[in-house]
Amino acid sequence: MAELQHPDSRSFEEVAELYERVRPTYPDEAVALMANELGTGDDSTVLDLGAGTGKLTRALLGRAARVVAVEPGREMLAQLRRVVPDAEAVLGAAEAIPLEDGSVDAVVCGQSFHWFRRDEAVGEIRRVLRPGGGLGLIWNSRDRDDPVQAEVTRLLEPFVPPGREALPTTASRFAAATFGDLVTAEFRFEQELDADALTGRILSISFVAAASEERQRGLEQQLRSFVAAQGGRVRFRYRTEAYVTLNVV
Repeated sequence: MAELQHPDSRSFEEVAELYERVRPTYPDEAVALMANELGTGDDSTVLDLGAGTGKLTRALLGRAARVVAVEPGREMLAQLRRVVPDAEAVLGAAEAIPLEDGSVDAVVCGQSFHWFRRDEAVGEIRRVLRPGGGLGLIWNSRDRDDPVQAEVTRLLEPFVPPGREALPTTASRFAAATFGDLVTAEFRFEQELDADALTGRILSISFVAAASEERQRGLEQQLRSFVAAQGGRVRFRYRTEAYVTLNVV
């Protein structure tokens, strides 16, 4: 049995409730594009792999007859079961998917594919897909060209682990290095956040959640000062990158 979680992703277990509360969903048009390209419908089964608290899972309900969510973190899975009770939520790893061969029509990965051991996970995705099935990958990433995000990035620099590259810089590489014949699309959206919402959003980042409480408090103070200097609210801008391939099996 594969180890359920990437070591660097385990800190999400400490902030599962916060993650569910502060992380955004995906733009409806991005989910619609993936569903259309994957051909999901009333007779299809979709697997949300590395489903987290179900941000993508809930957007898939109504776009397929059956939605199965596989998540390695027990606390994240508990949140998923609470907020998306209509999905089939299963504890499991991308490298050892607890489903039968050829049992799903599509696999989607929201904010998760970069955590997988790629070769093992791709082999498992191929195994559970039916002939003609496809894979959709999607990431919400901070829009680093935005001045607010530039300041947030500066404040986060001391927390970033050595060698860790930030999405969306690597999102296209994760997809392109593994699959051919990609359909790609980019969408943009923003949230208006006060100091509480911004600090919650940043504290839900894996490497921030893994930091000491003292360092987290220091970062929170800096973020609150920044929001106050902006008049009490900031526009938090995102880029959403979506990738679909039918060239998996």
